[in-house]
Amino acid sequence: MIFDKLKKFDIVFDSPEVDCPPVFSSGDVVSGRVVVDLCGESRVDSLKLHAEGFAKVHWTESRSAGSSTAYTQNFSDEVEYLNRREVLLQADNGEVTVLPAGRHEFPFSFQLPEETLVTSFEGKHGSIRYWVKVKLHRPWSTVRKIKKEFTVIEPIDINTPALLAPQAGTKDKMARAWYRNFGQVSVTAKIDRKGYTPGEVIPVFAEFDNSTSRSVVPKAYIIQTQTFIARGTMKQKLSVVGTLCGDIVGARCRETWHGRAIKIPPVGPSILQCRIIKVEYMLKVCVDVPGTSKLCLELPLVIGTIPLHPFGSRTSSVSSQYSVNLEWLRMAIPEQPERNSVVTEEEAEQRSSAVVPQPTEDLSGILERPLMAFVQEFRYRPPPVYSEIDPNPQPLNMRPRCMTC
Repeated sequence: MIFDKLKKFDIVFDSPEVDCPPVFSSGDVVSGRVVVDLCGESRVDSLKLHAEGFAKVHWTESRSAGSSTAYTQNFSDEVEYLNRREVLLQADNGEVTVLPAGRHEFPFSFQLPEETLVTSFEGKHGSIRYWVKVKLHRPWSTVRKIKKEFTVIEPIDINTPALLAPQAGTKDKMARAWYRNFGQVSVTAKIDRKGYTPGEVIPVFAEFDNSTSRSVVPKAYIIQTQTFIARGTMKQKLSVVGTLCGDIVGARCRETWHGRAIKIPPVGPSILQCRIIKVEYMLKVCVDVPGTSKLCLELPLVIGTIPLHPFGSRTSSVSSQYSVNLEWLRMAIPEQPERNSVVTEEEAEQRSSAVVPQPTEDLSGILERPLMAFVQEFRYRPPPVYSEIDPNPQPLNMRPRCMTC
């Protein structure tokens, strides 16, 4: 039986770099070979390949139908992105094929659909996966199967007008406790663009006006929102992937951030084109007011895969550091929120309350670092190191300005 004579049965993808799994996009050709190593002569009916790609979501919710009746409702949906079959070995006349002992390699090649695919993703209530499955059929024996996943990344170029546009906003709130007003708190924040890549630093420009009789604490977070949709119902999971804690703003004082830095960790890119799974990001600038709910201002972010062109825009190039870590590409890694750098919003609150306030950092004259983008088919030469000098430099440490002064 071939089951006893099969020493090795494996799928090997062609990769331009040794020990580096390949990464594909829409329209790319996926190629490789199926390795069959036999220790003796064996008879084979056929060797068939099936390539598939699906986005799938699933979760359950408990429902109550009365005081003593409860049931569980299932929510699930899927979207197919790839379905390709190929016969690697099969005799035309239906006869069996006799393979001699030794190593045999059966090459395969197929093109991914030209229409936009969706980036590979692993989440709590759903996933987007692509794989190649091979079945070895032999007479009077069970079918041997092997499956290997591959990664798809749909490029998001942040060098577009929509993603290079500055994002800004203003929000205020009257601080109240019971029936007493303590005054108004306002926050104004701005970032130089909407699109960033993992590893970059976002300089946050903000002004916090505290007209209350209490001290407040400004903070900033990078929030990842995973949205799963099935049967008209939506399930969301929010995670804090980056935090920044500012200095305490005293009563009736004002604090200004001149480009406070918050770094984007190695997270996956935004997923906006899938019908049932979305991954979105935002920068949330908040003010903790004792005795009342916090004031929060949200600015949208898009995490892309193609970094900023070094000469794309003056304001966009300042204080950008291009360092892309592709750990999130690995299909087998645990879900991102389990990592130490990704926590829930409640955990972030507990951690930030114990963090020593960081000194104000002015990034207006920072030197740009070399651009390193480790994404197949999207490699760039490192740009020349240069600096931009602010004609109106600000002091590094800005003390709060009291409005009574």
